[in-house]
Amino acid sequence: MPKMKTKSSAKKRFSVRAGGSIKRGQAFKRHILTKKTTKNKRHLRGAVGVNERDVASVRAMMPYA
Repeated sequence: MPKMKTKSSAKKRFSVRAGGSIKRGQAFKRHILTKKTTKNKRHLRGAVGVNERDVASVRAMMPYA
């Protein structure tokens, strides 16, 4: 059996934490920041976990993570 490939887009966007949860970056923080409030941009800082509904599809894209 050949090895399964990891999706290149998924390995750039997600990382698996030590406890097994999957970490992702926040969206809506790249450009057009002048019309967004300071509070909104502050809450978009940092990383968050992937929603439990999407964990199965992310794990399918990253078979060895």
